[in-house]
Amino acid sequence: MGLIADYHTHTKFSRHGHGKGSIEENVRSACAKGLRQIAITDHGFNQPLYGVRRKDFDRVIEEIEEMRERYPIDILVGIEANLISSKGDIDLDSNDIKKMDIVLCGFHKIVKSNSKREQFGFIFKNILCCLFHHTSKRQREKNTNAYINAMRNHDIDIITHLNHCCKVDVEKVARVAKETNTLIELNGKRLGMSDKEILKCYELGCKFVINSDAHSPKRVGECHRGLEACLRLRIPDSAVVNYNSLPTLKKDKLKKRS
Repeated sequence: MGLIADYHTHTKFSRHGHGKGSIEENVRSACAKGLRQIAITDHGFNQPLYGVRRKDFDRVIEEIEEMRERYPIDILVGIEANLISSKGDIDLDSNDIKKMDIVLCGFHKIVKSNSKREQFGFIFKNILCCLFHHTSKRQREKNTNAYINAMRNHDIDIITHLNHCCKVDVEKVARVAKETNTLIELNGKRLGMSDKEILKCYELGCKFVINSDAHSPKRVGECHRGLEACLRLRIPDSAVVNYNSLPTLKKDKLKKRS
């Protein structure tokens, strides 16, 4: 059957032309490609240029509810939250998370942190590391701890494009991803991890999710880079949660316990 869900898609709510299509256009594209589930996951609130505005997020939810009535596909309310400090803070609070069906989290360059110290010591330093293609051992350790704390302190379902512009000790992050049942994304556009690092995640028992990171409707469900990596490295279908089956997300587990 193949991939039946895409949990990383952006719309015009990722502002200033960063996302190209409407929620409905993304949903229509997903239906045309035979997907059974799609998440709308625009950029988090602390991205001043292209993040969704908190005051607009209720509109996102309303539009998704309308689409649920009109299209034969499961549509999830989500966001791609930003990692905003070396302590693992993200730009969602507990009330925001209550509105979500799914929470993604990753590092992005154009983002506001919660303090000037973190803005320089975490965000800006990682931008410099990315520009000069060098990350010090100390910065890598700081980044690693940021991801670990984020996974342990927040209900994050998916870590997006791990090791892209924020280098980490992948093995340490993978161990905590396994511990917290957090999925590691194999991104359809970019893979920050080496083949060796992807295989290490698999050996440690992590589960992968292959997503498009679509910023236009035509890219929804287009996940070639992640699929190619799995084929090349002989990652079995059972290790990819949206290949031939649908995962149980953290919100679903909470509902079952309540």
